Amino acid sequence: MDELLTRPLLPLRGLIVFPGVVTNIDVGREKSMHAVEAAMNRDKLLYVTAQKDAAVQEVVPSDLYTVGVVVEIKQTLRLPNGGMRILVEGLARVSFTDIDDAVTRAGCFVGTAKALPDKLTIDLETQALERLLRETFEQWVLNNKKISVELLEGFKAEKNMGRLADKIANIVNFELAIKQSLLATVDVKERLHDLYERLVAELEISKLSKSIAQDVHKAVEKNQKDYFLREQIKVISKELGEAEDILAEVAEYRAKMATLELPQNVAEKLDKEIKRLAKMQPMVPESAVVRNYLDLVLSLPWGIVSDDTYDMDYAQKVLDRDHYGLKKVKERILEFIAVRALSKNTRGPIICLVGPPGVGKTSLAHSVAEAVNRKFTRVSLGGVRDEAEIRGHRRTYVGALPGRIIQGIQNAGCMNPLFLLDEVDKMASDFKGDPAAALLEALDPEQNNTFADHFVEFPFDLSQVFWIVTANSMATIPPALLDRMEVIELSSYTDEEKVQIAKCHLLPKNKKLNGLDGYRVAISEKAIRRIIRDYTREAGVRELERKIANVYRKVAFKIAHGDCKGAIINENNLEKFLGPVIYKDDDINISSEVGVVNGLAWTSIGGELLKVEVLVYKGKGNFALTGQLGDVMKESAQAAFTYVKSIGEELGLPADYFETHDFHIHLPEGAVPKDGPSAGVTLITALVSAITGRAVKEKLAMTGEISLTGKVWPIGGLKEKVLAAYRYGVRTVLMPERNLQDLEEVPANIRAEMSYIPVKNASQVLANALV
Repeated sequence: MDELLTRPLLPLRGLIVFPGVVTNIDVGREKSMHAVEAAMNRDKLLYVTAQKDAAVQEVVPSDLYTVGVVVEIKQTLRLPNGGMRILVEGLARVSFTDIDDAVTRAGCFVGTAKALPDKLTIDLETQALERLLRETFEQWVLNNKKISVELLEGFKAEKNMGRLADKIANIVNFELAIKQSLLATVDVKERLHDLYERLVAELEISKLSKSIAQDVHKAVEKNQKDYFLREQIKVISKELGEAEDILAEVAEYRAKMATLELPQNVAEKLDKEIKRLAKMQPMVPESAVVRNYLDLVLSLPWGIVSDDTYDMDYAQKVLDRDHYGLKKVKERILEFIAVRALSKNTRGPIICLVGPPGVGKTSLAHSVAEAVNRKFTRVSLGGVRDEAEIRGHRRTYVGALPGRIIQGIQNAGCMNPLFLLDEVDKMASDFKGDPAAALLEALDPEQNNTFADHFVEFPFDLSQVFWIVTANSMATIPPALLDRMEVIELSSYTDEEKVQIAKCHLLPKNKKLNGLDGYRVAISEKAIRRIIRDYTREAGVRELERKIANVYRKVAFKIAHGDCKGAIINENNLEKFLGPVIYKDDDINISSEVGVVNGLAWTSIGGELLKVEVLVYKGKGNFALTGQLGDVMKESAQAAFTYVKSIGEELGLPADYFETHDFHIHLPEGAVPKDGPSAGVTLITALVSAITGRAVKEKLAMTGEISLTGKVWPIGGLKEKVLAAYRYGVRTVLMPERNLQDLEEVPANIRAEMSYIPVKNASQVLANALV
């Protein structure tokens, strides 16, 4: 077929016929049917070529591809609709040189074409392409399963590379333009290469399509299975009566909502949650989360407020009944109550009680709650280091809970309780957040009316809460938090106050707790004073209460064993119950000593006596500090030493004295950290005493910050320091002159028993301290 031949031409829509392929063609257009009839009347040979656009109905030659196939008609079949179906076999590629659309006698297209034989060069690359094509096609067949195993074997048996490529191109569902491109490619190697690339891409698409189809099938199966199971559960629930239980539960929640004064946004949110619950099955895990949320939010005291009592006489009576002394503290609290009584302001105050352990901060909060007739709730913040402890967890977390503040309000049952935040100075912070920062919102009067808890998800009004915060020290409270509170300081108890507290509160309480109410058991006042002096040295009364309880337990033991029917404990037989004396008078310098001075320190648990020891010996001018001292105290010691060196000539020391001697300053109880500037005068006195050999006056204690030029600066915590000196038996206190006004805070009876030496500079300190 090298010469040009003219034959009837059949345009194809959406179909490409390849050489060597047998296929059916449906013919419906009049020209196309005439072309088939003309071929059948001649030699059954027919040209076929595809339309570029299958949508075109009235075809012209320019609408047809110029490369087609000559086919042999094997069979024809007339269809009921008037059309025709023919079975053809592709024989060879042809290239049209002319397509005539003039209406011939046959009434069809006529094409003039020449044959396009395959160009094949067999080399290693061609053989490799053939092998890759066969392997890839086999994978495609296995993945699609669109052809039978017998037909696959027929492909394997095909030895003609060109025909193999044509058959594969025919069966794979390529786009029409791609198939036409493969039909027009005469070079077999190029055709193999192009077909292989397109078949690899088609295989990947086929695999992905299959994977997607499987996933969709699984999802549909699961949904159908879940639907079927849910319908079964509904039927079972109905038989068991659980459906009625859910409806009853929903009705109960709605009834509870009706009794509360809920804000509109809260009511809308809860209504939505209740509707969700009504649609859920009881065994769905999410239903438990929704129930917990509804139970919590509906248990909050929305709109519930207790009636306050602002009876000043009653409040005074309650405070005096529960606490002895604390005159200034009681006055401050009564002032708060008086202001509330006059202003009728619903905004609650924020009071911070700061003082040593055991002085009655927590019990004072109980008394205030009783005095103003408010519900009492308490949260201990000691050791809290997670912000969620204050603000709560979000509901998305497993086991989520509201914060401690919302839990406290829930327990109180009203929106205006007295809320005690205990040990606020013991909070810590880590990677989970800073709880002190979370407290800022709750304790800020300007914004605590919209406190946000992560679990509740609504702003909650805390503005009517009476806040009382307790702490042992203000040093560890963040400044921003401290700024939001009214600070009331509670100082250490005096010995006289402790005696009265023991007689009025501790003795009756512990006698009853130890079952001795019906027995003749008494502890004399002198015995109490001896317990305070020899067995306890503290700012509060907790250790005193433990010692009293210890005495009562030993008496109870004797009575239970029948050894006695009662007991009178006095100062003489006290050691039988409490053992040897713990604190002796020789713990302080009773007699004058050289290089040893009693300093006074303030701690979070009250005042304390602090010894300073100095030793001077031959050496090379070294200066040592021991006793676990902080940076501030080390700097204070260095300043004191520098000052002493500057007055060496006044002290009558040789010029090389400080280069030929070593100096060691030590503060006993080395396991206890010590810091602060108030030991400056103590350090100077100890250094000069050790250097000059002059002893320090007996039963003298001192406090004061020293400057590099020898000036004495004021210090803080004077009341606690004076009480500590009195507790240890010291009766003379050397102090900065600028602290004289602070002596007003010292109880009058102690102030009268002690003498005070006010000083302005180091010269006055040395003149009054050394013998």
